[in-house]
Amino acid sequence: MRYDAIIIGAGASGLTAAAYLAREGNSTMLLEKQPRCGGLIGTFTRDGFTFDGGVRAFDNAGVLFPMLKQLGLNIEFVKNQVSLGIEDQVIEIESDANLDDYQVLLNRLYPESIDEIALLVEDIHKIMRYMDIQYGINNPLFLDVKEDRDYFLKAVVPWMFKYALTAPKVSALNQPVIPYLKKFTNNKALIDIISQHFFTDTPAYFALSYFKLYQDYFYPKGGTGVLIDKLTEFIQAHGGEIRTSMGVTAIDLETRTVRTSTGDTFDYQQLLWTADQKMLYQIVDLDALADSATRVAVTERRALLSDKAGNDSVLTLFLGSNLDPGYFKAISNAHFFYTPSRLGQSLAGSPPIDGSWEQIDQWLKKFYAYTTYEISIPALRDPSLVPTGKTGLIISTLFDYRLTEHIYENGWEDRFQNAVGNLMIENLERTVYPGLAESVLQRSTSTPITLQRLTGSTDGAITGWAFTNQPMPAESRLVKIANSVKTPLPNVTQAGQWTYSPSGLPVSFITGKVAADSIHKRLKRAKRT
Repeated sequence: MRYDAIIIGAGASGLTAAAYLAREGNSTMLLEKQPRCGGLIGTFTRDGFTFDGGVRAFDNAGVLFPMLKQLGLNIEFVKNQVSLGIEDQVIEIESDANLDDYQVLLNRLYPESIDEIALLVEDIHKIMRYMDIQYGINNPLFLDVKEDRDYFLKAVVPWMFKYALTAPKVSALNQPVIPYLKKFTNNKALIDIISQHFFTDTPAYFALSYFKLYQDYFYPKGGTGVLIDKLTEFIQAHGGEIRTSMGVTAIDLETRTVRTSTGDTFDYQQLLWTADQKMLYQIVDLDALADSATRVAVTERRALLSDKAGNDSVLTLFLGSNLDPGYFKAISNAHFFYTPSRLGQSLAGSPPIDGSWEQIDQWLKKFYAYTTYEISIPALRDPSLVPTGKTGLIISTLFDYRLTEHIYENGWEDRFQNAVGNLMIENLERTVYPGLAESVLQRSTSTPITLQRLTGSTDGAITGWAFTNQPMPAESRLVKIANSVKTPLPNVTQAGQWTYSPSGLPVSFITGKVAADSIHKRLKRAKRT
């Protein structure tokens, strides 16, 4: 059987594309190398504690809710309330007005920089106004021109003019966040506190807009994996096929076939690649290509991607505690960004990429004393996700893949995971969660290597390409996002985290939808001829 569309990778983008293609009646096959769908979205349960294994909550961004409405998927969401804390200072981020609380917090911690903080906060207010415009409407890709005609006329058309005026201002903020912050202050600790929970060289606009984005996060009752379950059910209900534990090992562009790790081969009219982009160009069979232009394109793309790095990865501690959820609620909201020291992560120095275990151990102690922790507490959103009177914590920090790789290559995996787990617990016990250590019922650790093994993503990256890449091997202009799904390969389209920068979950949904629309149009043209 030749499928109208075969999709490689059942993460957010692949599932989105499969849902739309199947809905239009196209014969659709979705192949996923892991035993489950979802990629970096999913939940798992251990001894009664339910944890989110990937993203902690969903940013609507004018995309998620319109998409679910368009597909007719009913999911109950609760607001994902965010708190931000430094040492003993904790604030909530529920509205734009809380930016004033943030200014007060920074003033208390850095009284020597009050005037600089005022200028910086004024700039963040400006960026938030830009955000109001950029994400001020439901994304037109997920609207029906006929059914939503009034909305198009009253909201989308006026927005287009506002966006046209705002886009150049946003582009001017595309420089890395740390050099941008240095325009306001030379206080290294202050710069660290604002920037250290973002990826290296994150564009200033993307980083400083998060105060606005935090207000637009939502959490599905039952855990983030509910979204994956609903999309999977929709695809299968509309005739789409999903095969897990089936990675793709070769693509023959001439015969339009894919070969899988199980030895099966499948024929396609159109192929959509939503997995790691390096792998796509590695498994294309060059020898089978008759067209010299395609052969050159594949060779050039391989060369371009060969030295490109994935974005920062994360190290996560999953913790089951016998402390009641009310203990944690008295401290913060369910999503908590916490930094135990005002001194800044720079004091830890650069990670000892090629160091001895003793050097790494000493660096880890400093790093975890100064870094920022992202803490997710599912029970504060949905009490059914934990045993009564107990709490599950998902505690993450950004972490260098290269250092983790060095540790694993030297056989230090167990002592590393034990050390970082202890350090995370000790630092949180010492500062914001007294009594945490003795409350631990269970713990497990996920490292950048874990993520690389589970997802196959370059460097265990959680959001595609690193911002340090020059040139960036992905489209980065929002107005050109439709171009991000194109490839130089005949009948092959791409989508997902690796196709647009800066990426994220909304981009995965958007590129999945754009790719599905493009493929559907090509299939319709082919059927007419």
